Formats: sequence, C-alpha cells, structure tokens
Amino acid sequence: MRVQELREMTGEELVQKQRDLEDERFNLNMRKSFKALDNPLRLRHIRRELAMINTVLREDELGIRRLAQAKTSILSEADADKKAKE
Repeated sequence: MRVQELREMTGEELVQKQRDLEDERFNLNMRKSFKALDNPLRLRHIRRELAMINTVLREDELGIRRLAQAKTSILSEADADKKAKE
C-alpha cells in the first residue's frame, strides 16, 4: 500500500488496519518459530506497512498533515442543518 492511499483513509480505518497487521505479524512470527514460512518476505512488508501507518498517524497528531474525515450519513447532515437554522 502506498503512503498516499493511507493518507486518504480516516483515523479509525488506519487504527483498524494497524491492528489487523499486528495480528498477522504475530501469527507469522509464531508460525516461523515452528517451521519455515511460505513467504518470509511478508514479515518485512508488514513491518514496513506498520511503520508507514504509524508515521501517518503521528503526522496527524502533530498537525503536519490532516487525515481524511469520516464520511457522515445524510441523516446526520440534515440534523446539522436543522441545528444551524435554530
């Protein structure tokens, strides 16, 4: 995955992807301890993807770049319009 694609994701999506990759890394490390892996380079790709995700999250935290905002539903937009009119 490219960094630009990560920056287009919301914070919640990034955190969920981070958790999934950490679980996958844990499982691959456990399998590696018992026998050889089919694709040992997958561990390297996972580590690098986790580093990119952590970098993008840190950039957002420091205010260097902002992440994409979560898309709101039509109903919540209508409620916001009603509140603005009042």
